[in-house]
Amino acid sequence: MPAKLSTHVLDTAHGCPACDMQIELWSITGSHRTLLKTVRTNSDGRTDSPLLAPEEMREGQFEIIFGVGDYFAQKSDAQTKARFLDHVPVRFSIPDATASYHVPLLCSPWSYSTYRGS
Repeated sequence: MPAKLSTHVLDTAHGCPACDMQIELWSITGSHRTLLKTVRTNSDGRTDSPLLAPEEMREGQFEIIFGVGDYFAQKSDAQTKARFLDHVPVRFSIPDATASYHVPLLCSPWSYSTYRGS
């Protein structure tokens, strides 16, 4: 399996994939941040292509910023209108550019969790 960076977002408040959530991928070197790409999740809560394809993989520190606040503001039920969470940053390192990394997010308007998936 070729190396890549991927993500998957699940809406735990509604029990479904988080469709149409904006995601930003940043590269971090010291105090310098570089925006690598901005994408949106599809109907399965995934991106249509990896955040980093095999040829883009490199070692370093990265940050994914999930647009949780805007996503839940689009939901129709009144309880999700308050923005306790807005942008959820997940900062992580890629120590081996030949390995695959999966950073899923499970979220509600009030909480989130993540882990290194497979």
